Amino acid sequence: MSSEPFKKGGGGAAVDLTETRGVGIRIEALNKRFGENHVLKELNLEIRAGETFSIIGPSGSGKSVLLKLMVRLDRPESGQIYIDERPLFAPDGTVADGSWFRCSMVFQSSALFNSLSVGENVGLWLRDKRICPEATIRRIIGAKLALVGLEGKEELRTSELSGGMKKRVAIARSLAMNPDLILYDEPTAELDPVNSDELANTIIALRRSVKNTTVIVTHDLNFALYLSDRIAMIHDGRIIEVGTPASLKASSNPIVRNFIYTTTKGIKDS
Repeated sequence: MSSEPFKKGGGGAAVDLTETRGVGIRIEALNKRFGENHVLKELNLEIRAGETFSIIGPSGSGKSVLLKLMVRLDRPESGQIYIDERPLFAPDGTVADGSWFRCSMVFQSSALFNSLSVGENVGLWLRDKRICPEATIRRIIGAKLALVGLEGKEELRTSELSGGMKKRVAIARSLAMNPDLILYDEPTAELDPVNSDELANTIIALRRSVKNTTVIVTHDLNFALYLSDRIAMIHDGRIIEVGTPASLKASSNPIVRNFIYTTTKGIKDS
């Protein structure tokens, strides 16, 4: 791929998609309500630049709500999210433009367009934004599909894909913009254990070639323990523990221990 910055169509400013960088995330005293339901309660969390970080917890604990705030699909009532020490939300609650970093999201359902081929799905953002010439877009599509083990699959239709392949196409589409931050919402949902393992190995392999920050929201504790640098557990709208997979398994917190036992039927230290 060319090292020159890609250009927006119509003579716009250059957009450098040739390099990615991990961004640090700091969340302070975050509160989110839906009517009488206080979902996030003075939540605090720090995620280091470049790490693969998972957020786990039972259903209804606020995991997906937190992810939506991080990607600016919703706003908090109070508190702040900082990306590289710059706030995402203005004092009046409006959303910052986020122009200082690139963020993409892999949705739980994969959210592929059935009317488009695999290649068309992966190149959708680049073509929509008119970022670079068509020949360059095609090279990017091929390169991103190769990163997720789907080299040469550009012409396949989404109806021809297994659940695991759809997830990998969704990852390739997110990688097409070379995000500094990539967010995954329940990536193993609807996948069998074999496909879940393949997806975990794909995300791990990406560390060697994509220097971004990865945040994963999941109910799948084994998945999180396998691929994460660190893990946070959210319970009743608050982060109650943060640590490495090993430290989480050794936790003395009864809520953490109960969650580990009930979701994995006990995990032996490796």
